[in-house]
Amino acid sequence: MAAEPKRRHSQARKRTRRAAINLAVNLVNCKNCAKPMQSHTICNACGFYGNKEINKSTKVQVTKA
Repeated sequence: MAAEPKRRHSQARKRTRRAAINLAVNLVNCKNCAKPMQSHTICNACGFYGNKEINKSTKVQVTKA
């Protein structure tokens, strides 16, 4: 028999618990300037994403396969 909770946890209690879980941030080196950046985002230092320079007016939609 599996353990089942006797009472329902409130949304505040659930959210407080989840807020304590720190999400791991994957840092990778930028291919253009070699500075650390968050993966799957535009580099803040040089403005490149992959091998392409992204302008502020250009919107890129990234989807993970």
